[in-house]
Amino acid sequence: MISKISEGITVSVETFYQPEYSNPSVGEFMFAYRITIQNNNTYAVKLLRRHWYIYDATGSLREVEGEGVIGMQPQINPGDEYQYISGCNLKTEIGKMYGTYLMENVNNNKKFDVIIPSFEMTVPFKLN
Repeated sequence: MISKISEGITVSVETFYQPEYSNPSVGEFMFAYRITIQNNNTYAVKLLRRHWYIYDATGSLREVEGEGVIGMQPQINPGDEYQYISGCNLKTEIGKMYGTYLMENVNNNKKFDVIIPSFEMTVPFKLN
């Protein structure tokens, strides 16, 4: 698991290769990732937007930006955490993702960026 703390928010990431949704013979590799967002602040925060940078082994970059995560804009109270699972498809056996969440302090409406740490997605047979 990879974790990073920024602006009082801990973001942790676990990745999983999804062989049942992949087709290596045509360059389709599917990965799932579980994100845990923990609010270590004394105030509630709301996750407004996400901005992802996705690289594959050829060096090609995709950017994904949009409202919330998995169709939600969760509020995370002090000391609480929010967890979700999503996925990413790659054209190669290895890739990486990182990015930011735009969050808002619900007490004063101040917006701030939280870092999503860089994490790798690797097909297990590439590790041998």
